[in-house]
Amino acid sequence: MDDIAFSALLCSRLCHDLISPVGALANGLEILGDETDEMMRAEVVKLLVQSAEVTSAKLKFFRLSFGAAGGFGEKVPLSEAEDAIRGLYGAGNINLSWQSNVGAMDRGAMKLMMNMVLVAGESLIRGGKLLVEIREQSPVMDVTVTIHGDKVIFQDVVRRTILGEISGDNIEAKSAPAFLAANIAQKLGSRITYISHNEQSFSLQMTYGD
Repeated sequence: MDDIAFSALLCSRLCHDLISPVGALANGLEILGDETDEMMRAEVVKLLVQSAEVTSAKLKFFRLSFGAAGGFGEKVPLSEAEDAIRGLYGAGNINLSWQSNVGAMDRGAMKLMMNMVLVAGESLIRGGKLLVEIREQSPVMDVTVTIHGDKVIFQDVVRRTILGEISGDNIEAKSAPAFLAANIAQKLGSRITYISHNEQSFSLQMTYGD
């Protein structure tokens, strides 16, 4: 798959994830323009605020996970990544735990970590727990993303894609983040491994460095 085709897939993925909160903003503004009852207007404003927060959180996350992380140097403060991940899941039913002894990561490694988080988090159909562990043990760094939930569905095509087992010709918008993660891992001289704990829990793990 060439870069243009893959960019188109990522754009499709972005549109899919943003259309709901942006659509809610548009609908809310339309209702607000016709509504005269003050109580109803207040409720609509609350919904508008919520939709705006969700949209902003997703854009911040996607800027770091898909974009070039402009405005930062070669290393990105992990506080930026943590804030973006917390923003993405803050209004939902996924409980995030963050454990790290690292202050900053190379942009490529940070992008890889965030796409691992995105792919793993999407398997929590009814919500649950998501643990991100980043440990530096010089000269290498370990990244582990673990999920646990009552209902976990990790689609086989997504799992195989993030493990580097599916070629670019078979990638769809749904699995584009997994394909991006697998390719960044390869460029870092690493690969992502999948560890199944039970039907309700698994981990994605990556180690890179000299």
